[in-house]
Amino acid sequence: MQERLVDRRPEVPADQLVAQMVPPPMFDEVGFDTYIPDPNEPSQAAAVAAGRAFAGKVAAIHKATHKKTLFGKKKPAQGAGLYLDGGFGVGKTHLLASIFHSAPAPRSFGTFGELTNLVGALGFTNAVERLSANSVLCIDEFELDDPGDTMLVSRLLTELSAVGVSIAATSNTLPGQLGEGRFAAQDFLREIKKLGSIFDTARVNGPDYRHRDLPPAPEPSSPEQLVDRAASTPGASLDDFDALLQHLSTLHPSKYGALIDGVAAVLISGVHPVTDQAVALRLVVLADRLYDAGTPVTVSGAKLDEIFSQEMLDGGYRKKYLRAISRLLALSRFEVAA
Repeated sequence: MQERLVDRRPEVPADQLVAQMVPPPMFDEVGFDTYIPDPNEPSQAAAVAAGRAFAGKVAAIHKATHKKTLFGKKKPAQGAGLYLDGGFGVGKTHLLASIFHSAPAPRSFGTFGELTNLVGALGFTNAVERLSANSVLCIDEFELDDPGDTMLVSRLLTELSAVGVSIAATSNTLPGQLGEGRFAAQDFLREIKKLGSIFDTARVNGPDYRHRDLPPAPEPSSPEQLVDRAASTPGASLDDFDALLQHLSTLHPSKYGALIDGVAAVLISGVHPVTDQAVALRLVVLADRLYDAGTPVTVSGAKLDEIFSQEMLDGGYRKKYLRAISRLLALSRFEVAA
């Protein structure tokens, strides 16, 4: 019988939420030495140097914070901060994962959305307690489009920094807004008011590496081709788009990673532009988890670069939607190439 995601109802114990806060599998082996700066983009080499220097600070602060004296543990040193500001596909996540791998354990890595989900699942005080022993907290794609979540995370980072946890974060500035990067950084620093003074900002310019010299979005498969591909691909799932969207609404976003765990390829029939914001945001989280897992995606219906309506793309969550499209296209090309 063909597997369907809609038949899965994963449960993720709260205790596992912190343990699974690590870089996506595709970044398991990365480091500063494996980041190849574009010679035409000097900011990339500068960002690597900034990341290396920050990793050194993290180790020193963590050692000082947890060093015991004759009179007991010393007062925690203030955590350091690094903000990597740039467009899609310039290697910010690679650098962030390199910082994670260079830092002493314990350490945590997750997207902004995963962090807010963690706080929601554990409660604020419990989340602070569980993360306070970290040497560093790495936050990928820090988002400014939800004031409530932003201020919640700002409060969390303030308390963690005060006990010696360093913070590294990336932005979600669009390639077409590179000239506005300074303002994006200022928005970030303003939101985390108490942390603003400790953050250094490193700009990472360049084109989206996922789409360099690549053709436009692949043409969707026919419904018949999709069924045949699902049948011939061990471990693949095949779902109707609307049924999958409805299923996502019944699951907490923190479970989306478990939803696709072990799935070799995700095939979706009847894709069409999404016009509801709540539905679109759930789809963004699923796209992030699929990309983290490197799971190939094939669809029938509309092209993946048409999955969000123009009204959605013109709204306040434009950055999230374009990031999701970029990642889904990369996954769809991977499947076509395979």
